[in-house]
Amino acid sequence: MIHIEYFTFNSFREHCFVLWDETGTCVIADPGAESQEETDEITALISAKGLTPACIMLTHGHFDHVYGMSRLCKKYGIPVYMHEKEMFTLSTSNPALCRTFGLPAADTYPFDGSEATDGFARFIKEGDTVNAGNMSFEVMETPGHTPGGVCYIERKAKVLISGDTLFAGSIGRTDHPGGDYDMLMSGIFGKLMTLDGDIKVFPGHGPDTTIADERTKNPFLMPFNEPYEE
Repeated sequence: MIHIEYFTFNSFREHCFVLWDETGTCVIADPGAESQEETDEITALISAKGLTPACIMLTHGHFDHVYGMSRLCKKYGIPVYMHEKEMFTLSTSNPALCRTFGLPAADTYPFDGSEATDGFARFIKEGDTVNAGNMSFEVMETPGHTPGGVCYIERKAKVLISGDTLFAGSIGRTDHPGGDYDMLMSGIFGKLMTLDGDIKVFPGHGPDTTIADERTKNPFLMPFNEPYEE
């Protein structure tokens, strides 16, 4: 059984997820903790539950999803999983966006290329799995919001971490550098909408949802929505 708790961080109301199983092993998904105080909320939960962090999983590299990445990686000595194409987001898109919003740039450790980060930066691709305890998260490439956006699905638990690809009643924006609307929609329809309807979707912003609800209710997926059952 997987336990899930999430925090809402920074001015963009980004969700950071901590997921763990009966072994006490946990993963941290999209740690957007902008401040040390926000990072302390994550570490306090891990300490209170007696958890052992195994890794950090990034759905994509936008600054609001990675602000706490370096602090947590250094504290726990754990690897960070990200698609290689997200190097563009870290190095090019983020600096431009942070300047636009007047925000501090996100630390790119462990993807800064230094010798000290060797072994902590892990690149993932379609079909890879991230294993932690008895949890197994399959990587699904869903670019479009960013060039290397991914979702993570734990099929036994029927849990999908969708990042900014799919939201409750919405989809990820594609007007930032590296965005591609056609690619985003291709991933949503070709991969996410083919999943079982009872899979719980945990997005990077806003409330959680299910695949079935998005098939029938998401206005951004019209006119392709499945009809309501009579």
